[in-house]
Amino acid sequence: MGKFRDDSSTKEIPAISTSSLPDIIFMLLFFFMVATQMKEVEYKVSIQFPEATQLTKLEEKSLVKYIYVGTPQPKYRGQYGSEPRVQLDDAFAEVGQIGDYIVSERSAMDEKKQPYMVVSLKVDKDCKMGIVTDIKQELRRNSALKINYAAAQRANDSY
Repeated sequence: MGKFRDDSSTKEIPAISTSSLPDIIFMLLFFFMVATQMKEVEYKVSIQFPEATQLTKLEEKSLVKYIYVGTPQPKYRGQYGSEPRVQLDDAFAEVGQIGDYIVSERSAMDEKKQPYMVVSLKVDKDCKMGIVTDIKQELRRNSALKINYAAAQRANDSY
């Protein structure tokens, strides 16, 4: 009969190979890049953009902050009525809350880019100008003087 020896005390445990670690990291990185969606605002107000003949595309989207104005979507009309409402990010707001919104958005930006912040108003074409004027007054009080109006390209330019 052969002898059985316990050589586990004399052998060393081999080192863990890390050669495939970069492959795993890049695979996880690509997975999250493909699977992740950028946050988009859920429209709680109905907006039909007015048509314009001349449009200018905004260059740096990170500097643009949006204010949405329109009648609430049908599922929100029971709670908020059918009068035009202001939406900031994903929530309804009053015109008086726009100042706090601008201050918080400006403070979240890089200090060098703060003077270049643009407020884009996405307003329904059937909305009364009174609420737009109130919004502009509130923006003026908070030194948000660069304002953009969102519009759709006119399909038939026969000028």
